[in-house]
Amino acid sequence: MIEQRFGRVIREQRAQKGWSQERLAEAAHLNRSYLGEIERGEVAASLVTVAKLAEALRLSLSVLFSHCERD
Repeated sequence: MIEQRFGRVIREQRAQKGWSQERLAEAAHLNRSYLGEIERGEVAASLVTVAKLAEALRLSLSVLFSHCERD
């Protein structure tokens, strides 16, 4: 499922930065619990949320999506 692949990519990118869920959630202006649901693949993030996460992680949307395709 795309939700699970996307969640894994977000978790991996966050871990590479050494960030907690709280730190990424704050940087992306999201609720930490919601970010956890995204990382576990329990919810499908909206395009707006994906853009917020990409910006917080300092990745372009295309790079973030390309990671999902390779996962």
